[in-house]
Amino acid sequence: MGEIIFILGGARSGKSSFAESLAKESSDNVAYVATYVPCTTDDEMKERINHHQKSRPNFWKTYEEGYNIAPLLKNIDSEVIVIDCMTIYTSNLLLADKTEEEIKANIAQIIFSLKDVEYKAIIVANEVGLGVVPESPLGRKFRDIAGRVNQAIAKEADSVYFIATGIPLKIK
Repeated sequence: MGEIIFILGGARSGKSSFAESLAKESSDNVAYVATYVPCTTDDEMKERINHHQKSRPNFWKTYEEGYNIAPLLKNIDSEVIVIDCMTIYTSNLLLADKTEEEIKANIAQIIFSLKDVEYKAIIVANEVGLGVVPESPLGRKFRDIAGRVNQAIAKEADSVYFIATGIPLKIK
């Protein structure tokens, strides 16, 4: 059974950097699962992706999967994987008109898959419950589902870190 490490924090808190440092400390045989579905019109997001790509060693294997991670996980031949980020992944599913039950089932399949492999999995997500209540119904629905997804992953994770201002705090 593989180890699951879950890393949460706010936007620009240092989550991805911490995840990447844990991966680098663990092995040179790392796979990176990017969950963002590219949008050709969002130049600012393209720059964020470019920044993330440059921060990773070029010998890491990169997989881009925005909707169905679980089947991919059983076919990755690495000692460590980084999944960045579950919040974007949840957003992808919600915007693809998946119900909360379908999203939770998808996440349960990911967790089940990770418990059936030998590698270390480092999962990154945004902590969405510390901000203001979103103004729109879709925003509130997203926040609620993302919070439940985070709870499900944290429950099954071997360790959980909260990142604030670049400083990791181990909470499990």
